[in-house]
Amino acid sequence: MRGLAVLAIIGLATADPSLLFGQEVANVRPLLVVERNRLQSLLPSDTHLLVETAAIEQFLSALDGEPPDWPLVYGQGHHDPGHDDRLFALNRERDAKRVGKPALQWQVMFLWFGELSGYDPKTGGFSVALGPKFNPTGWGVVRFKAENLPPNLRAIPNPSLRESLRRRFETGQRIEIDIAMTGRLIPEESLVYDFSHEEEGRGLIMPVVRIERVDCLMLR
Repeated sequence: MRGLAVLAIIGLATADPSLLFGQEVANVRPLLVVERNRLQSLLPSDTHLLVETAAIEQFLSALDGEPPDWPLVYGQGHHDPGHDDRLFALNRERDAKRVGKPALQWQVMFLWFGELSGYDPKTGGFSVALGPKFNPTGWGVVRFKAENLPPNLRAIPNPSLRESLRRRFETGQRIEIDIAMTGRLIPEESLVYDFSHEEEGRGLIMPVVRIERVDCLMLR
């Protein structure tokens, strides 16, 4: 599914919404058909959409100024005796310099991959399998890490779309969707710097976001 390496299958069991620090994130969501350029209209006006490469890079710049010197940190790679120490120092130094930055408080929205993985005739909805997107940028690969996702995520299409999707699902077609996740960085661990496991020496940046809202979308 579009390069998705690990697919987390979310079951069909009915569950109450998760309690997240006094908030509830609904695990049953409508499946919305939305024009890509209308994403902002779904969310509060102050939400920063981190979908396009330029927006992600601007967000990182607001937090940390400039990309790290990845070749210097990597050195001779994982077998280099100083590799882990340099990576640890990079994270600690940037954590300290990031304190108090306004972007730490931004409400942000990013996308994960989704796939309809089962149909429940009782609710007229689909269970959803989901996993992270890997976003290539000038800073390195950015993979948003979602904390406190609601369990048993289900997407409910409108009646006319439901029948079309059900027929496609029954014939074995793969039905991919986008999962829009909205929330704020967790201040204590906001950005984690690491290296890609897929590409030698390629920097990996993981913004850690506490999720406040999930939307199931078919983007056009």
